[in-house]
Amino acid sequence: MPKEKIITGIDVGSTKVGTTIASVSESRVSVIGVSGEVPSKGVNKGNVVDIDSAVEAIAASIEKAERMAGVSVSSAFVTINGSHIETLNSHGVVAVSPSQTSEISKEDVSRVIEAAQAVSLPSTREVVHVIPRDFSIDSQEGIKDPVGMSGVRLEVETNIIHGASIAMRNIVKCVNQVGVNVDEMVYAGLASAEAVLTDTEKELGTLLVDIGGGTTSMIAFLDGSPVHSAVLPIGGKLITSDLAIGLRSRLEDAERIKIRLSNEAVLAKNTDAVRKDEDFDVSEFGLEIDRLPRQMLYKILDARLEEIFR
Repeated sequence: MPKEKIITGIDVGSTKVGTTIASVSESRVSVIGVSGEVPSKGVNKGNVVDIDSAVEAIAASIEKAERMAGVSVSSAFVTINGSHIETLNSHGVVAVSPSQTSEISKEDVSRVIEAAQAVSLPSTREVVHVIPRDFSIDSQEGIKDPVGMSGVRLEVETNIIHGASIAMRNIVKCVNQVGVNVDEMVYAGLASAEAVLTDTEKELGTLLVDIGGGTTSMIAFLDGSPVHSAVLPIGGKLITSDLAIGLRSRLEDAERIKIRLSNEAVLAKNTDAVRKDEDFDVSEFGLEIDRLPRQMLYKILDARLEEIFR
């Protein structure tokens, strides 16, 4: 019986750090350990601003997941985020390796992707992902998997996601200080897309927007592949801050009000149970009044959300 492989993912965010440990076999993936949401420290808008504090939060998250899984983590895939994340599309072309059948091999595919990756980036930038979108063989376009097909000229259109070298190195340094090696950096928006989007949604065209605590990650798909990625330095913490300022309340109370409003909005989407012209009960939040017009609360939320989506 083949031995199962252990894979770990660490999501280092501005408000929380999450660790997931999975056991992977040929036929299935089983999650065996999760940390839950450990409060983040030393990370602001996706960037490490205090290494010691960030290491402490990452270590706490990994330890919780390890206790649940009953295994020790030695390496992990780690998310990268922040407004330094950018994207570009690149084209690569190579001659197919000579053979009797002129069949395209996996090595040919690797070479053409490497050719597409040979773009001019500043020394302060590093490539995070090179994602093939479409292949062409002898000018025949729209090929998704060219391996085994015949031809003499192989081309590829790719989407390259890249980020700031310093930001990436600081994340790696924090994880290494916990005694864990980094297998690969993964753009957080791409990880979110793989978790929630279906193949059909990617094929038809979808923009995924992931509003985190300190940043908002976006990634657009068309014809099954990413075509654009971006990260805004705006997140849920700013929405909470807006509410706290507008209501003259504590941040903790503003966060609870925001979450309740969001839950009501989800309910109203299906039942029309919530009306914006009704009052909102805030008696449990220690404000000077017990009820507030929902219209006023939504106006505060809408101002920041419009900044994200415009």
